[in-house]
Amino acid sequence: AWSVHENSITYHVLMFLRPPLGHSFSLELDTTGQLPARHIRVVPECICLREQLLGGISCFLHHPEDKQWNQSLHFLHTLCTGSYLDMEKIASWVQPLVASAWLLLPQSCHCQLTMLPSSKSCKFQLSSSSKMNIVTELTFAVE
Repeated sequence: AWSVHENSITYHVLMFLRPPLGHSFSLELDTTGQLPARHIRVVPECICLREQLLGGISCFLHHPEDKQWNQSLHFLHTLCTGSYLDMEKIASWVQPLVASAWLLLPQSCHCQLTMLPSSKSCKFQLSSSSKMNIVTELTFAVE
């Protein structure tokens, strides 16, 4: 979605997250048994059949000690609190990635990127000498 105001354009972008290999997302219903979910659990899944068919990867659920899972575990620790996705951690992780990526674009010479305060999304503003501001808010979601 987007909207236009006097000298600014605001974009709202929904960014869908995918679970790491060997995991799935489980939406927990609210206290009345309805959606939207209040918490999103990251659940380990058995991928033994995939392991047998494709080889090259072991099942996290049955072989959590396998060194190949170290990176996934670090990633999960970075983005989760316990076994739940933590939107504040995700936003904190994405913000510096956006800032680093911006520096690699040719437009970075003509516009200034400013990260805006937002605890559960990644929100930033591009400002140019033309006094036009573009605000983008990345909101994280799961399917």
